[in-house]
Amino acid sequence: MAVQPANRPENEFPYPGIPGTGDGSDAIAYVETRATDGAAAYPITSSTIMGQNYQIGVANGFKNVYGKTITWMELESEHSSATSCEGFALAGGRVCNFTSGQGLILMKEVLYTTAGKRLPVVLHVAARALTHQALNVHAGHDDVMGVADTNWGILMARSVQECADFAMVARRIAEDSRTPFMNVQDGFLTSHTIENLLYPENELIAEYLGDPREKIRNQFDPNAPVQSGVVQNQDAYMQGKIAQRAFYNELPGIVDHAFDEFYRLTGRRYGKVEAHNLEDAEYAIVAMGTTAETAVATADYLRSQGKKVGVLSVFIYRPFPAKEVVEALKNVKAFSVLERVDCPTMVENHLTTDILASFAKAMGGAEGFPTIDRIPACYAGAAGLGSRDVTPGHLVAVVKNMEENGKRFFTVGIDHDSALKAEEEPDVRPSGSFSIRGHSVGGYGSVTTNKVIATMMGEIFGFRVQAAPKYGSEKKGLPTNTYLSVVPEGKIMTHCELQQVDFVPLMDPTTWFMGNPLVGLQEGGIVFQHTDATNAQDLWDSLPSYAKYFMHEHNVRFWGVDTIDIARESCLSDPSLIQRFQGVVLLGVFLRVTPFKDRSGISDEELFAKVEKPIRKYFGKRGEKVVADNMQAIQRGYERVFEVTRDIMNATPADVLAEGKADWDAKGKDVNAFFI
Repeated sequence: MAVQPANRPENEFPYPGIPGTGDGSDAIAYVETRATDGAAAYPITSSTIMGQNYQIGVANGFKNVYGKTITWMELESEHSSATSCEGFALAGGRVCNFTSGQGLILMKEVLYTTAGKRLPVVLHVAARALTHQALNVHAGHDDVMGVADTNWGILMARSVQECADFAMVARRIAEDSRTPFMNVQDGFLTSHTIENLLYPENELIAEYLGDPREKIRNQFDPNAPVQSGVVQNQDAYMQGKIAQRAFYNELPGIVDHAFDEFYRLTGRRYGKVEAHNLEDAEYAIVAMGTTAETAVATADYLRSQGKKVGVLSVFIYRPFPAKEVVEALKNVKAFSVLERVDCPTMVENHLTTDILASFAKAMGGAEGFPTIDRIPACYAGAAGLGSRDVTPGHLVAVVKNMEENGKRFFTVGIDHDSALKAEEEPDVRPSGSFSIRGHSVGGYGSVTTNKVIATMMGEIFGFRVQAAPKYGSEKKGLPTNTYLSVVPEGKIMTHCELQQVDFVPLMDPTTWFMGNPLVGLQEGGIVFQHTDATNAQDLWDSLPSYAKYFMHEHNVRFWGVDTIDIARESCLSDPSLIQRFQGVVLLGVFLRVTPFKDRSGISDEELFAKVEKPIRKYFGKRGEKVVADNMQAIQRGYERVFEVTRDIMNATPADVLAEGKADWDAKGKDVNAFFI
C-alpha cells in the first residue's frame, strides 16, 4: 500500500501522475517494465519500439515495482511469442506481448487457446493495415478485427495518455476476470506520436494491480496440479466451451469496477464508451482510436456554428458495450460510424454491424437494453485506412452527408465514387496554438529533431505538445514532412496532417519547386530555409516569385542559414552523423526564430543548460562527445541564423510581385501544386 505524503489533502486523488512527454510506445514500455515479470515478442512495424524499450530495461537489469528482475524472450515468429506468453502465464507469470498487422494474424491460433485456458495475458497492439492489394505498415484496424472473435477483451486507446492508462486497466481486468486482453493503439499515429502524459507512479502500479504472486495461479505447481489444454470428444467439448460463458457473464461488471478503481486512484475517468455532447445532439459521429479525438475537436467547432453534433468514442470493443451504445445514440436523428477497415463481403463493416445488432436487440425488447421505438439512420464510413489522413474538413463533410440524407456508405480522403469531398478545412486547434509543418528529406534527422523540440516544449517550457512525423518505408533520401503543435493550455485533439501552420522550416530548398510549402501559413508566420547564401539579399533573390509575393503580402518573417556547413563544423566525433546533424542545427534555429525563449524570460545560458536534458535523452547513449557536438550545432544554429528584413522584401520589383500573385492565385491553395 502506498503511503500518501503528509501534506496531501485527504480528498485529493492519491496518484495524479508524473508529468512528462512520450509516444505510445514509451507509455506502454514504461508501464510494463514496472508491472510485469517478463515479455515475449517478435519485432514487427509499428510495434517494434515497444518491445525494444522493454528489452533495454532487461539489458539494464531493471526490476519491476515488486522487486523482481524482468525477463525478455525474442522468439522466431509472432506465433512463437504468443505461445511463449501462454506458457509464461500457465506458470503463474505476469507477461505481455507486442505486435502489429500480420503479426497479430499469425498469432490467431494461439489467441483462442490463451482465452480458453483463462490466462490473463496482455497483448499491446499498434494497429496496422493488413496486406490486401498492397503492403502498408501504417494504421488500420483490420488486424484487430481479424482476431475479434478469439474471445479476448479489446481496449481501444485514442491518445498516448490512454495507452498508458489502458495498459494498467487491461491488466487489472484480465487478472480479475481471467480473460486475456488487448490494449490497442493506432500504429504510428499514436505509437510514434509524442504527446504530454502523466506517467503512473510506481506506487499506483503496485496498488492498482497487486502482486502477481498473489493474483496469478501457477498451473505447473506439482503440489496443486491443474489439467489444461486437453482433448475432448463429442461428449464433452461443447459442455466445456459453453461453460466459458460464466466468465464472460461477469466481465462487464469487472470492467466497470476496474475503471471506477482507476478513477478513484488517479482522477482520470474512463468508461466503456465516452459520450461527448450527445445529450441534445441531432447527429453523432462514432469512432475508435485517434479518429474519435479528431471528431471531438470537429464536433466542438460545429457546435460553435450552431449544429448539434456529438461524438461517441468506443473504448472497449470486446466485450462489445451494446447497451451503452444504444443508450448513447438512441435519441439522435442519425449517426455515422467511421472505421479504419473495409470488408465488402459483410453487410456492414465490423463496428457498424455491432452497433446495428445492438439496436436490433433493443428493438426486440432484449433484457437490460434501453426501450426504443426507432433506430436512428445509420451511415457507414471507411476512413483512415493505411493512415490515410482524416481531417476536420472530412468530418464536417460527414455531418453534411447526414443532414442531406446522402450516401449510406461513404469514404473520405480519396478519389472514389463513394468519397465525400471536404469543402472547408476549419481551424479546430485550441486557442493559442503554434504549429509547425517541416519540409525535409528522409535521413536529414528532422524526425528526431521534431521529437526533441516536442520534448523540450513540454518539459522545459511547460506546453501541451503533439509531434507527429510522417513516416514511410520509402522516405530515406526522399521528401518528407514533420508536424508539431504546441499550446499553453488545453489539448491538441487532431491526429492528421496540419492544415494551419505558424512556422515552416525548409531543410531542402528544392521544396519550393515540388509543391507549395506556404499553403496554410498564417498571417505573420515564420519561414526558415537551409541555404548556401551568405547574406539575406542573395537568399531572397533565390526564391520563386510566388514565395516572394506571399511572404511580402502576409508579413512573413523569413530566415536562413547553411545547416550543412554548421553540421560539418560541429560533428567531429562521428562523421557518419553529419547528414543527420542538419536536423540538430534546426533546433537552434527554432529557439532563435520562434517567440518562446523570449517569452520565458530566461537567458541564453539558462536556455542551453535546459536544452541539454532532452539532447541527452535522445543522444546520450552515443556518448559524451556526441552530446557535446549536438550542443555545439544547436548553439551555432541559434547564433548564425539571419533574417531577410522587411526593407529587402519591400524593395522587390512590382512586376515580380505581380507574377507571383498570378502564380499564387492559379495554384496557391493546392498544397500539391507544382510551380515549375
